[in-house]
This record gives sequence, C-alpha cells and structure tokens, in this order.
Amino acid sequence: MNHRNRSSRMSARMFALIWAASTATTLGCEENASVAPDDTAYGSASSRTASLEPDLLELLPLQQQATFTTVFTAPLATEGLTADRAGNLYSAGRGGNPCPVWRVPSAGGPAVVVGNIPSPCSPNGLAFDESGALYVTDGGDKIYKLIPNETAPPVGALFAAGVPGGNGVAFDRRGNLWVTDGGTSQGRVFSVDPAGVVTERFRVQPLANVVNVVTTTPDGGTPTDTGGVGRDPRALPPGTLAITPTSRTANNTAGSVAIVANGIAFTPHGTLLISDTARGVIWRVEIDGAGNVRSSMGCDTTFSPNTLCLENVFVAHPALEGLDGIALDTAGNIWGLANERNAIVFVTRFGGVYQLFRNPVDAVSQLRNAGPLEFPTSPFLVDRKLCIAQTDVARRDNFPNSAGEVGSGVATVAKISCLDQPLPRRGLPLPFGSRAP
Repeated sequence: MNHRNRSSRMSARMFALIWAASTATTLGCEENASVAPDDTAYGSASSRTASLEPDLLELLPLQQQATFTTVFTAPLATEGLTADRAGNLYSAGRGGNPCPVWRVPSAGGPAVVVGNIPSPCSPNGLAFDESGALYVTDGGDKIYKLIPNETAPPVGALFAAGVPGGNGVAFDRRGNLWVTDGGTSQGRVFSVDPAGVVTERFRVQPLANVVNVVTTTPDGGTPTDTGGVGRDPRALPPGTLAITPTSRTANNTAGSVAIVANGIAFTPHGTLLISDTARGVIWRVEIDGAGNVRSSMGCDTTFSPNTLCLENVFVAHPALEGLDGIALDTAGNIWGLANERNAIVFVTRFGGVYQLFRNPVDAVSQLRNAGPLEFPTSPFLVDRKLCIAQTDVARRDNFPNSAGEVGSGVATVAKISCLDQPLPRRGLPLPFGSRAP
C-alpha cells in the first residue's frame, strides 16, 4: 500500500538552515566517502556550533514528498529489523509458539519463515555476524542463534543467557554483540563475546534511583519495591490529565515511559550510540580498541558505579521523545524513529536534530493515528532505502490504534514499510553482515 504525506511542509527556520548549508563549504562527507571521516564531531560542542549540516538541502524533497510502500504485514507483533547483503529484510514475530523469523524482500515479494525462536518468546533485536548467522533476543534474558533456511526453518540454538530485557543489538569490530536491556528500564548495556559469555559493561542513568525504596508485599506474594527519587515521564494517552484553566495534573498512573537504553549502533570508528526513549536523548560512549569503556562513569553515587555521567549525552531534543531504533548512514548521520510520535527524525553527526516526517493530522479527528506510520520501532537502511518495522501500539500519537492499515479490528497487527524516495546517503555497512543467499 502506498501512502503520501500531503501536509508536510518545511518551516521557515528549516529552510533558512538549509539555505545556509547549501551556500557553504562541505565538511569532507562527500558521496564518494565510504564512511564519515572520524568520530570527533560526536559530542563536540564547537563542531556542532560551527557545522554546516551539508546533507540538509537533500532532505527538503523527502520532507515535502515522502511516500511509503508496505512490503509486509504480520499477524504477530514485531519489534526488530535487520537485513542481509542481498537486501532482504528480517524480523521476528512476538508471542508465537514458536516465534517465527521472517525474510522479506525489501523490494516487495512473498515473505517466508526462515527460522523459529522457542516459546515463550517476544523477540526484539536481530543482527547478523560475519558468517551469516542470525542472532535474535527472545525478550526475556536469552539470545538465540540460527542460520536462516526457508526450506527447513531451524529452531534457534541458545547462544547466551543472562541479558534481561535484551532489546537493541549491535556487533562491534571484535565480534562482540552489545545488547541493551530495554523495558527493564535499568539502563544496562551488556556485551556478549563470541563464546556467549555475558558482561555488563555500563548503565545509562535510569530515570530514578532507589535510595528511598520500601519493599512491601501488598498481594501477599511477590515483593514490590515502592519509591524512587527522579522523574516519571508519561505518554498521553494512555495516561490522562485533569485539565483546568489553571493546571494540568495527572488523572491516572498509566503511560509511564521508563526505557532509557533502547536502540544501539556503532559508528565506523567504534563510538557507541544509544537511544534513550524516555528522555528523548542519544548517549555517546567511547570504546577503546580493546573493547573497554573510556567514557566517564560514577559521577552520581546514588546510582550504580558503572552508570554513565551526564556529560556523555550527545544530543537531547523534544523531537526525540519516544526514540526507539537508530541506524547510521555513510556520512555518520543518525536516522531514528520516535515511536510514540509516529515520526522519523534525522540527527547529523554534529548534533543537529530535524524531523523528516510525522504523520499528518486528520482534519476531523485532529489525530495522527491513521498512518502511514503506526508506532514505528526499528529502522534499517538497505543501500539508500529506509525500511521501518512497525507494531500498532495504542500510545500517544498512535492512540487509539483503530485507524490505519494494521492493528485493532484487522487480522494483521504489524508491518514493514519502506520509504519510496532514496536517501541522500547509503546505509553504513555494519561491521558484520550476512552473506547473500
């Protein structure tokens, strides 16, 4: 299905920025460059201020003309997305028995099951290693490994355990798989070596500490910790407000968004980037040649000693609220999905944040829940094509999920869609990718 954004228009401010960029000298990120020259720009305040954002001019047609084609709809929810070197997309269904792993041609065509994850399962991230093996988190604390095969789809073999909440995944140049803890909301980032040995490497600062927590058993069974000092941002809906002429206060306790370590990606030179869904932040973590964390940790003694200091925030912006998966292009730009805003965001390697696309507002309902985006979770750049996994979660801009192509009231609840217009830059080749079948 093809969708067109008829209402997206460039703001005067954006146009002014793009005009300035078009009349300035580029910064060594020409199309013939295979990757961004280095990582010095990530986190450098002076480079952000002085940057000319050379790719902005090329985003103007995308913002005005963005259309999407759905290449796959699924009866089960999905989360992660990856691709092989032949341009085939891979995603896994959640809550199946077992959970299927699908291969989907990015150009369109029949999807096939190429593997399965043992039940109980709610798969999140996926990534290929250099040999063509696919690694899939199960949504619990396990990672499974399989070789995709449509003729005889294998059941994934257990590769590692002890990665609670395993969500975003990315391989480094040494063959270690790095994993975020997602919905556990503790901000942990693990590395898993080729032998499957798990090590907690650091933590993104959670939204609240536990210095005043009280443990109770209100139901007489499982102990519950209550308390915490910090913040509790909520998505509305399902959260609601009591609105008066003089105040807006919480009317219920629904909609808390506490995920601080979600999407994850390495730059060409080994800097690790992590999306913080709750804060609308991208964190930057320096990793040395031996795989050790060089970024500062332990600044706030109310958190775990391996918690990142706030100076490791690369960029924070309201457009990044709900930021889920991220992917990089060859110029080092970050393409991200603000899931609860039904939006695609573009972050330059100098820290400039721009909204590429957001669902148009319905003229009658004033909602943004009718698509083409329906709670987008994971992006993948197949050459110059941006493809997006989506599951029709009823939250914020996507509430209620009764409109659109998938979701409530129809047989399919998830989809993969690809932007019809080519991106200005190719997707960054991952450190490891699958061999073409």
